[in-house]
Amino acid sequence: MDILQQKLQLPNGSTLSNRIAKSAMSENLSDKDHRPSPTLIRAYKEWARSGAGLLMTGNVMIDSAAIGEPRNVVVENRDNFELLKQWAATTSGTDTQLWVQVNHPGRQAMEQINSVLKAPSAVALKMGGRKDATGKIPEALTEAEILEIIDRFGTTSLILKEAGFAGVQIHGAHGYLVSQFLSPNANVRTDKWGGSPENRSRFVVEVYRKIRAMVGDDFPIGIKLNSADFQKGGFSEEESMEVVKILSREGIDLIEISGGTYEAPAMMGARKASTVKREAYFMDYIEKARKVTDTPLMLTGGFRTAAVMRDAVASDQLDVVGIARPFTIYPNIGNDIFEGNRAEFPTDTTKTGVKAIDGFMNIIWYEAQIKRIGQGKAPAPQLSAWTVFLKYFWLIIKHKIGI
Repeated sequence: MDILQQKLQLPNGSTLSNRIAKSAMSENLSDKDHRPSPTLIRAYKEWARSGAGLLMTGNVMIDSAAIGEPRNVVVENRDNFELLKQWAATTSGTDTQLWVQVNHPGRQAMEQINSVLKAPSAVALKMGGRKDATGKIPEALTEAEILEIIDRFGTTSLILKEAGFAGVQIHGAHGYLVSQFLSPNANVRTDKWGGSPENRSRFVVEVYRKIRAMVGDDFPIGIKLNSADFQKGGFSEEESMEVVKILSREGIDLIEISGGTYEAPAMMGARKASTVKREAYFMDYIEKARKVTDTPLMLTGGFRTAAVMRDAVASDQLDVVGIARPFTIYPNIGNDIFEGNRAEFPTDTTKTGVKAIDGFMNIIWYEAQIKRIGQGKAPAPQLSAWTVFLKYFWLIIKHKIGI
């Protein structure tokens, strides 16, 4: 048997049918009221036939007042429960599990569509490599607001379980709220939620405990965690390793490793050519993490060939291969690997030639490919970057004016 086809039992007793996972990507495909759209649901029906053992959805927001992108799905109550059931049912009759990535953007909520930004501390987001605070200064969360957000993570997760999803993943990476609490750059609090690494870890621990209390022991809970922020004075590799130890002791079921934030986007290809050639971007970290935890580890970032995926799992350093952008170009990727139809899965966005715009292509160009899949169209590797950008800009305008 292909090593990538081996089953994996998680700590809570549930089993993944193989070692290939679609990692979370932003789909930006809700309707204007932040409900799952038919296009989004159809995209997951297509991916359910991909042969992957696990599909992870993109950001699902826990609060309609804190949205990362104009068309993020929001689950804060049961108003759209029937649509959630339809989404969850896309993997029915397959061996694929569908987990939902639950998230709060914190200060990374889009300023254009959020009137108020909340974060651990009143520290603005720095973008474009500039040293000055270029973003809107967020309001520091009060103790009561922190506890409310923790409750929201639990409530959303319970609704998703009842709708039929197979698990949830806490988004603790890429500079969103959980990641902000962990970072000494973003979190300069002096109360029990900030300061020492232990205090900065308190938020993610309490989020996990609340979700576990709500969904029970038989429902898988994972986390996406940064190996590091890749910023001076930020969340370090050593601190990340301590969080891995803490969450492992708590009983988390799957730890996915990524890295970087939108201030230092290691997760979006900003790295040396030698690292790109090796493919597994955060392999050095996961080799160290394996020494401190027996919890299943999933590595996402850079995998583009079946041979490297097999070697990574055979090394026993990781348990699940996380694949993101290739799923938008090769939506049948699991079967392609297992049946030997394709061994390489390159991805390259088209460019506008405008640096400030092309930085966004690492997200919105792939969102456009997901939309094509959800519309029943084939992926378009030569899709115009200008077309993608102008449509996204129009989407923001429509959100602002409520259409």
